[in-house]
Amino acid sequence: METTYIFKRIERKYLVDEVTKRRLLQRMKDRLLLDEYGKSTICSLYLDTPDHRIIRSSIDAGAYKEKLRLRSYGTPRADSTVYLELKKKYEGVVYKRRVSLPLSEAKAYLTGAKPPQDSQIWREIDYAMNFYSWPEPAMVISYEREAYAWTEDGSFRVTFDSAPRARNSALQLERGSAGRLLLPMGLEIMEVKSAGAMPLAFARTLNELNVRPVSFSKYGTAYLNTLNEPGHQRVAAAKGAMQYVSNL
Repeated sequence: METTYIFKRIERKYLVDEVTKRRLLQRMKDRLLLDEYGKSTICSLYLDTPDHRIIRSSIDAGAYKEKLRLRSYGTPRADSTVYLELKKKYEGVVYKRRVSLPLSEAKAYLTGAKPPQDSQIWREIDYAMNFYSWPEPAMVISYEREAYAWTEDGSFRVTFDSAPRARNSALQLERGSAGRLLLPMGLEIMEVKSAGAMPLAFARTLNELNVRPVSFSKYGTAYLNTLNEPGHQRVAAAKGAMQYVSNL
């Protein structure tokens, strides 16, 4: 059964090492608990035009960015549920439209089949697909995620993404989560997601631990690595990963 989702929230990103992460979770142990997703492997197939128009626009853009992707939790089979997403960001606020459907139906749609359902979200996704002249698989991004929820407000969430990796071949989610690392081992991407301001206790803890927001895009970093790494063979170094500036 297909399900549709709409998200509107503020997202902030941080790069933290293992020591900082451990200290943060220790201080917030009574307020941040693993949510229903807990720990999982996330795999995302990003769609783009042959000239990488979508990600180049995201890198060059100011206030507005968008991406199209197909996401799975773990390595899917043909009948596994996946999520087709249109993600937009405008002036720091993330708007996400996504539908859940079997991988087999998602692959059929991405190769030209009509949307399996007539809904507002499907119309928005279909419009974006047509606007970009039907973008094709361009990059698989995978990582290990730990997801936490604030005990006093379930809409406030904190996630830690470790070992982010990318590949621009074998562009099928069912081929697994292998890829080249985008960050040095020991660094993780912490994302803070909220409907509004973050809880004061959490903000104070970030300040005490000297944790500052950064701009980092997994797909953007992976794309730039394909331009900067001859033969696409070398793992991205810390400097290369940290220099990429994007808000989505």
